[in-house]
Amino acid sequence: MLNKIIQFSLQNRILILVASVLLLIGGTYTAMRTEVDVFPDLTAPTVVVMTEANGMAAEEVEQLVTFPIETAVNGATHVRRVRSSSTHSFSVVWVEFDWDTDIYLARQIVSEKLSLIAEKLPSSVGKPTLGPQSSILGEMLIVGLTADSTSMLDLRTIADWTIRPRLLSTGGVAQVAVLGGDIKEYQIQLDPERMRHFKVTLSEVLAATRNMNLNANGGVLYEYGNEYIVRGLVSTTQINEIESAVIKQSTNDKSSIAGFPITLGDIADIQIERTNS
Repeated sequence: MLNKIIQFSLQNRILILVASVLLLIGGTYTAMRTEVDVFPDLTAPTVVVMTEANGMAAEEVEQLVTFPIETAVNGATHVRRVRSSSTHSFSVVWVEFDWDTDIYLARQIVSEKLSLIAEKLPSSVGKPTLGPQSSILGEMLIVGLTADSTSMLDLRTIADWTIRPRLLSTGGVAQVAVLGGDIKEYQIQLDPERMRHFKVTLSEVLAATRNMNLNANGGVLYEYGNEYIVRGLVSTTQINEIESAVIKQSTNDKSSIAGFPITLGDIADIQIERTNS
């Protein structure tokens, strides 16, 4: 058998040469397009859904967060298996697809399913996010922040706005999830008696608070060949400026002077506290 192959090759040198060149070109093209990793990827295309639920016990996370997400993605196109893990204040759902499913198509399918149940999740639950695509050798590092004098509110603020951006800018870091601590928020605690005294309604307060974060464009001012951009900056983070926000002008009655501005500080107490969840 081997002698016949050798004899055929010698008699058809041109054919063997052309076949060898074609095999060389095909092998080089395939090698250049092949993904390189330390180990072959032995897992099916998987999309990870992570959801933060501040203050919830593991049982509540499973019932109110994990189960609705599992129900939404179960039965989706090309989904072969769904598994999950629910811990204190955190939910993780793994959605495995068929082996030949493109990972970007899989992520799109999961995103569409999540958009359908976003309004059904509790208001205190964070928005479900998709985990990043990483290598099979990807590692997870858990970092804890402790302090003797710094409050949990300040620690969470430092973690969200200082440490997390710096870690994300580091090469090789796919995602950073911040858990625990107290999330800072500005709380406007309305006083019904003062609202009744100044005849202020809740809709007027909501309209005033929404307008506090609007920046207006005033156009361009030309003067002596110079061009000045006119902008109205309303957004602020100072409590005293928030208290000075005008809700409306007072009417002419016995309790107030006509045309006197009624501010947010007149009918509410404003302070920085942790998010109630």
